[in-house]
Amino acid sequence: MKFVRFGRPGAERPGLVDSGGRIRDLSAIVPDITGAALGQGLAARVAGVSVDNLPLVPEGTRLGPCLGNVGNFIAIGLNYADHATETGAAIPKEPILFNKARSCIVGPNDDVVLPPDSVKSDWEVELAFVMSKTASYVSEADALSHVGGYFICNDVSEREYQLEREGQWMKGKCCPTFGPIGPWLVTPDEVGDPQDLALWLEVNGERVQNGSTRTMIFPIARLVADLSRYMILEPGDIVTTGTPPGVGLGMKPPRFLKRGDTMRLGIEKLGEQQQRVV
Repeated sequence: MKFVRFGRPGAERPGLVDSGGRIRDLSAIVPDITGAALGQGLAARVAGVSVDNLPLVPEGTRLGPCLGNVGNFIAIGLNYADHATETGAAIPKEPILFNKARSCIVGPNDDVVLPPDSVKSDWEVELAFVMSKTASYVSEADALSHVGGYFICNDVSEREYQLEREGQWMKGKCCPTFGPIGPWLVTPDEVGDPQDLALWLEVNGERVQNGSTRTMIFPIARLVADLSRYMILEPGDIVTTGTPPGVGLGMKPPRFLKRGDTMRLGIEKLGEQQQRVV
């Protein structure tokens, strides 16, 4: 199933993409699309409903972030070997973890706002997932049973904040609007193998990233198992899993976002996003 959230910022309502690609209002069935709702059998409840009888959402209605009530927003750094190489970093021997702020989350087609003194804001198409079950010290074999769905994340990053200022990477990862997610949250049964998805990103119509989740250094099962050693993962926690090569930092010369640019990005089976840079 493909779940969505639609409406004004801060007042999004739950929805479902029907077989014809139209959005149906799920407000009568569930208050919101959350990790907890997924873990409590939301997909099974919706499967027992006549979708054609659900109200249609008017075309052109804004899509909000595909998940509500987000807990932790965890990110994985340098999880594609060729991306590590293009940035001049060593290939990690175990997952690199950092945080993004929940306050940076926006809808898939909302504007991305450059910080006033930004000079090196960059793009990163990534596969993200949400936890639907609590995970603590889980095995890789059992890890994916704790995942409630998958979606696209654009891990927008200010490289000067991230790499040239003192402290941790999260300085360049948490600015408002630096976390577009969606358009859909797709359930695992519809995604199939999350390690076999094409992903891409264009800037002003030019394809700059073109990769596959097959080339992740640490697959999602390993990430869940590894994270659960260091923290309790809870329903509603989201993890964005790293980006393939083609970021602006790795270009020669480097290329960064400027006002008026447009980013368009997608992942196989998970839809597309498009953001204007302002």
